[in-house]
Amino acid sequence: MMQIVILVLVIACLLALVVLLLRQSRTPDAASELLAQLMPQLEDKHRAMLRDLHDGLNKLGDRLSLSSVDSSERLRQAVAQELKETRDAMQALQAAQTNSLAQTRETVLEKLHTTLAEQGKAEQTLIQDTMLKATSQLTASIETLTKAVDARLEEIGGKVSERLDEGFKKTNDTFVRVMERLATIDEAQKKIDGLTTNVVSLQELLGDKRSRGAFGEVQLEALVRNVLPNSGFAMQHVLPNGTRVDCALFLPEPTGTVAVDSKFPLENYHRMLESGISEVERALAQRQFKADVKKHVDDIASKYIIPNVTSDGAVMFIPAEAVFAEIHAYHPDVVDYAMAKRVWVVSPTTLMAVLNTARAVLKDVETRKQVHIIKDELGKLGKEFGRFDVRMKKLADHIRQAHEDALDVHTTSQKISRRFAQIERVELQGDAEAALALPDLPDDILADDNQ
Repeated sequence: MMQIVILVLVIACLLALVVLLLRQSRTPDAASELLAQLMPQLEDKHRAMLRDLHDGLNKLGDRLSLSSVDSSERLRQAVAQELKETRDAMQALQAAQTNSLAQTRETVLEKLHTTLAEQGKAEQTLIQDTMLKATSQLTASIETLTKAVDARLEEIGGKVSERLDEGFKKTNDTFVRVMERLATIDEAQKKIDGLTTNVVSLQELLGDKRSRGAFGEVQLEALVRNVLPNSGFAMQHVLPNGTRVDCALFLPEPTGTVAVDSKFPLENYHRMLESGISEVERALAQRQFKADVKKHVDDIASKYIIPNVTSDGAVMFIPAEAVFAEIHAYHPDVVDYAMAKRVWVVSPTTLMAVLNTARAVLKDVETRKQVHIIKDELGKLGKEFGRFDVRMKKLADHIRQAHEDALDVHTTSQKISRRFAQIERVELQGDAEAALALPDLPDDILADDNQ
């Protein structure tokens, strides 16, 4: 191996020398000549070096083969010996472990069998005891639950029976009420039929002017009688000028007598609201309706407003709310015309407000008439209250004096009690005997003795 390395170094040196010489040569011919001279030598050297290298490598391979064979044989023998020893040791160890495991298994099995037998007996005993206790408890619980369920079922049965009885009673009552309601409905149906007849009769009644006037007067009288006392009004009252008014309200001065006349302009009102007429006919009916209302206002203003006899205004009562609403909603000029004539147009609703105001005025007047009586009664009540005050003060003095007397009596009682206690304890002295001989001695003497 060293020879190969040396040979390689020699070849390298030669190559380096050739290169140096080539560099130092100045002409290419000289370099070529030198190179031509050296090439055969270099080739011989190279071939010799390769032969030596080849021979060295062959020898080295032979030696390495022999060495590897010897080493492999020795290693194989050593490994075989080691494996044999290891195998023997493993077999011995396995046999020992087998014996030890067998002995340990037998010991463990015996101990486990013994322990399991003992635990089985203990657990069997515990299970039997637990089962007996659980059975007894379960039996007792079942008996208690059975009793509770029976009691609850009896209670529920009783409640169900009561509820069923109540339900039957309520059902019967409901059925009876339904029958009564049906009877009432039958009667109401009959009344509705009669009311239908009455409505038809009312329409026929309102178709006549005299009938309408009578209807308005009856309604006016019912409203007035429900609100005012009999002395506050008069129906079909005759005024000094000989005119008869439907109702006269007698209010205190400066209002005086207020005339109330019933008017019912219905014909042109109905014609004005008909659906089958033309606009021209409707406008004509509307103008005629306004003219009728104004004519009624003029009649009331000329007949029922008398200077120094009646008030300076009168009331026109319209029995129908619809007619009143039509006038005030769509004909304000008619309302202004009536106000200018000092005629107040009212309906049943607004007349109630007027009558309530009149009743309040009459009540105030009656109250003023009774003011002197009230004052006299209040004066008498004031005198009686003064007497009551004086007597109350005297009673308070008597109560206070009685209280003081009661305190004095209580003090004397305590002193006498203490004397009796001293007598019982045999602590009586000579002066105490003299005091006992005189039981009516004053309290101050007894107090001196106690001191």
